[in-house]
Amino acid sequence: MFDFLQIADTAQQIVKFAAGDTNHDGNLSFFELLKMGGWIMIPLAAMLLFAVYVFAERTMAIRNAAKIDDNFMNIIRDNIVSGNVAAARSFAKNNSSPVARIIDKGIQRIGKPIDSIEKSMDNVGQLEMYKMERNLGVLSVISKAAPIFGFVGTLVGLMQLFSKINNSNEFEVGTIAGGIYTKLITSITGLVIGLCAYLAYNYLKTQIDKTANRMEAAEADFLDILQEPTR
Repeated sequence: MFDFLQIADTAQQIVKFAAGDTNHDGNLSFFELLKMGGWIMIPLAAMLLFAVYVFAERTMAIRNAAKIDDNFMNIIRDNIVSGNVAAARSFAKNNSSPVARIIDKGIQRIGKPIDSIEKSMDNVGQLEMYKMERNLGVLSVISKAAPIFGFVGTLVGLMQLFSKINNSNEFEVGTIAGGIYTKLITSITGLVIGLCAYLAYNYLKTQIDKTANRMEAAEADFLDILQEPTR
């Protein structure tokens, strides 16, 4: 029993050393594991950094777009119903949110048919949606591309493994372990990055949908205001 445990411990140390334990401390650090992934880790790291940047930038942009005074439409209604259109437009122009820009466009079209006003506001709404969704497709691409790159690393690891076995003409534990580690590291890294990008994409889409709902509600309220009798 003692001999078996000793052999198992020795084999474990051989595996760690062959897999990338460069400092010979008996443990594989996080960076040692990443290093064993090989060149495929470079594009994976680039995709991770790009995904983090896009997520942070879009989160701030969408959060700013969603900011609107709770009394915004009440003030617009009071000014328009009282006939003070200039004050309503000035108030809308001083607000930088998408809702305010849609309402401002509607105020500019006051006096024209309701269908024409609604169409003009819809056009502005589409432009605002495009602004919020800008670069969002990058996260969708990364969520699909990262796992593929990980699987490419898997194939590279297997090719290296069989190449070493073919050249050495023997099944050494270290040779097998090196190829397996390379395969697992790239696959897991690609899947994790892809999953994070997928979750980030869906989170941002949810926030955009919430903002879009507020834009549609504000537009509907404004069209109702135009049909209210003036004081």
